[in-house]
Amino acid sequence: MNVTAPAAVEPVPRGALARRVGRGAATWLPAVVVFAAGLAGWQWVFSPLAGKFLLPRPSAIARSLSDNHHVLLSAGWFTFKEALGGFVIGAGVAILVALVLARWRRLGEALMPYAIAVNAVPIIAFAPITNAWFGVLNPHSKWAIAGVLCFFPVLVNTLRGLTSVAPESIELMRSYAASQVEVFRRLRIPAALPFVFTGLRVATVLAMIGAIVGDYFGGSTRALGVQIENSITLFDFPLGWAAIVVASAFGIAFYVAVVATERVALRGAPSTRD
Repeated sequence: MNVTAPAAVEPVPRGALARRVGRGAATWLPAVVVFAAGLAGWQWVFSPLAGKFLLPRPSAIARSLSDNHHVLLSAGWFTFKEALGGFVIGAGVAILVALVLARWRRLGEALMPYAIAVNAVPIIAFAPITNAWFGVLNPHSKWAIAGVLCFFPVLVNTLRGLTSVAPESIELMRSYAASQVEVFRRLRIPAALPFVFTGLRVATVLAMIGAIVGDYFGGSTRALGVQIENSITLFDFPLGWAAIVVASAFGIAFYVAVVATERVALRGAPSTRD
């Protein structure tokens, strides 16, 4: 009977954890200092200069957020779902289009100028059109706005990743009689993943912006954009700023979720290492 010898476990170097924590603290410390200095300047310098009515202090915003957190969090979740729907649609269509354009280069050269032209149109021009198409209270209109914003950055980054493969690698695959599907599956798509996630990170922020902008042109009273607009209309600026803080928090959480997914998906890939 064969007995497998226990595998040797390499000891963790003494002080490695402390050094890692120290490097992380050194990385985040400047951002924390700038954030604290900005809040202090806002609280005691900029708000008194601009007027507490127009630019409320962070303490007043925090009180308004605490008093209305149930309403704001519910509105934030409602808008986040609109942004998520647009993100999935826009990013999904962009990846599919990039695969087609990478396969047929001439088609890509013909269609790319039109994609750039559509991306150059201000998003506020699309909002009234999508509301007319789908209805003001229909979340599909906000999906469309967020999807349009997400489409271009994901398309450009994905297409760049799919077409940046070294020609020698493609020739090697063809020497093994690999089909186009095999070339894409084993070579182009894995090489494009870092580029895809770069586009997705940008799209997370744009999706939240698109959903909130769409609400400004009409939407459900449960939406965060409507909450912001109503608060400013009623001159309740602390509540309006509190709603903006909630929108930022959902946007940051969305971004962090994509970054975490990227690290799991690309774990061990040389292109993702520092």
